Amino acid sequence: MKLSSGKQRGLELISNENHVILATAMDQRGSLGKMIQSYTNRVSYEEGISQFKVEVSEVLGNASSSLLLDPEYGWDATKKLNADKGLIMAYEKTGYDANEKGRLPNLVDFYSVQDLAAKGASAIKLLVYYDIKEKEKYNKIKQAYIKRVGDECKQNDILFILEPVSYDATEGSKNEFLKRKPEIIEFFMDEFSKEEYGVDLLKVEVPVSIFNIEGYGQYANSQPIFSREEAAKYYKNCSDKSRIPFIYLSGGVTNEQFVDTLYFAKEAKSQFCGILCGRATWKDGVKVFAEAGDEAFYEWLESTGKNNLNKVKEAVIETATPWTEFAKTPVVR
Repeated sequence: MKLSSGKQRGLELISNENHVILATAMDQRGSLGKMIQSYTNRVSYEEGISQFKVEVSEVLGNASSSLLLDPEYGWDATKKLNADKGLIMAYEKTGYDANEKGRLPNLVDFYSVQDLAAKGASAIKLLVYYDIKEKEKYNKIKQAYIKRVGDECKQNDILFILEPVSYDATEGSKNEFLKRKPEIIEFFMDEFSKEEYGVDLLKVEVPVSIFNIEGYGQYANSQPIFSREEAAKYYKNCSDKSRIPFIYLSGGVTNEQFVDTLYFAKEAKSQFCGILCGRATWKDGVKVFAEAGDEAFYEWLESTGKNNLNKVKEAVIETATPWTEFAKTPVVR
């Protein structure tokens, strides 16, 4: 895989020495603020989000190959990152406007890609909600949006990570959506790895959640929808569709579930190149931070938090494909 010097450098910065991405996600904003406030009002909404990110950055960020933050609450946290750690910055505002149709994307205020690069970002991440059954006009808007950000990243010679997130635009049943989700993820891999979008790395959901696969009844939320053979086929098909390296997001599952997911993906012959894992590592520490304070949270991060991260890291090392081995055909941009 051949990239420009800046994009190549960005990919190397967010990876470990073996070219596998072991990144921690800490760009949550609205959802994180609500979680903290549900436990305490000892800190303000903004102070709570910012300080939580600082502490996660100092401990888990520096134990990862890179850290994903946001420019709205994350700048103090960037100061805690060691110089050898890659910094991925989110470019989208959190959530979406529920009063508008289509879940259209919106970029953060006050910062362009040029600004984020100047402040030390190694890569830019854009999240876009997408359903292949959404009205065509909304999906055309989103496709153009991605291309614009791709062009902006190309102009500034910085790595562009796209995170397309599936949702149900049909308002059907949950089971109906889960059954067609593999088709949506397969579309993401095929469509957004096309050169016209300028995406260098895809951050994607797995096509089938581990608790929707037969044989994982140990989970309280187990709801088998696909057999192991069916799920494995979807994992492999999605992997084969991508022309560029891709990584998995944890998607809010537990630490144990995410680890099992990675081993299942390996068994299914998915060539994912690492992970960007957030809540599966630090979610259980939110209550500690909110109720017991900073010192107790630091202790939690150094023990339970690092233990969670190390379990994921061990699984990634055993299951992921280095991005240097993903694509054999040079891609010149």
